[in-house]
Amino acid sequence: MKLFSGSAHPELAAKIARYLGIEIGQMERRRFSDGEYWVKYQENIRGKDVFLLQPTHPPGDHLLELLIMIDAARRSSAARITAVIPYFGYARQDRKDQPRVAITASLIAKLLQAACAERILTMDLHTAQIQGFFDVPVDHLYSSYIFTKHFRSLGGDKLVVVSPDVGGIPLARAYAQRLGGGLAFIDKRRQGHNVAEVMHLIGEVKGKDILIVDDMVDTAGTICKCIEKLRKNGCEKIHIACTHPILSGDAIANLSKVAFEEFVVSDTVPLHQKAVDSGMFTVISVAEVFGEAIRRIHYGESLSVLFI
Repeated sequence: MKLFSGSAHPELAAKIARYLGIEIGQMERRRFSDGEYWVKYQENIRGKDVFLLQPTHPPGDHLLELLIMIDAARRSSAARITAVIPYFGYARQDRKDQPRVAITASLIAKLLQAACAERILTMDLHTAQIQGFFDVPVDHLYSSYIFTKHFRSLGGDKLVVVSPDVGGIPLARAYAQRLGGGLAFIDKRRQGHNVAEVMHLIGEVKGKDILIVDDMVDTAGTICKCIEKLRKNGCEKIHIACTHPILSGDAIANLSKVAFEEFVVSDTVPLHQKAVDSGMFTVISVAEVFGEAIRRIHYGESLSVLFI
């Protein structure tokens, strides 16, 4: 087993390596003057089971670096190449919802396979159906495995788990089942990119403690409108759980305008300094679940225990 890290999130790779009791593989990365990537493995990986960790959050260089890492591993005669992508970028464009647009989730899947990734390990895809764009095995992990442990004290009749849109209902239902709470969701209409308008709240939240769950938070516009709608309908405490804290644009400023008890995120992508300085976020590491998944993949064991 060999674990290598790209430049996108070496901190997470280090935590996973500690869990596995191994060292991160040695790899040299350089850029030419024009920014072009150059990658070289500094140790023999012929016949090895190679895991390459790289979330593909912006900028697009992270994805390009991963593709080059995969190609270099293939040309170095690795026995198997698994792309470990804690956050799978470009997943929001997963269908043609209007004329003359791309389906980038399918495009990225084809690029990874063209580079010869033989297995994909990821967490909380924007929609689970994205797995169908791949013709190689996809192991899809869920942050609910670790988040529900953190929120266990909230469980019970007073808790309602809320999805901020219809697409997130399966994720919210999983939390509700684990925590023994109720379920509600927001019927949302988008007016443009990163612009959401909350239309209807489906479910009873008056006098309830709320747990909003989502796969990602970008500008936080959806989350903020969701909180405003819930407050108007008489909820009490509001907790938020989000797997991928992208937090671009005015996200921090937007969140500072609404009240909530706790905002829990994972470390699938690194939390940028402005978010750290805000003190708004509690970070729970996914290193253990990814480390255990990597160990089980390497030894050919079932991953189903990680979904319970």
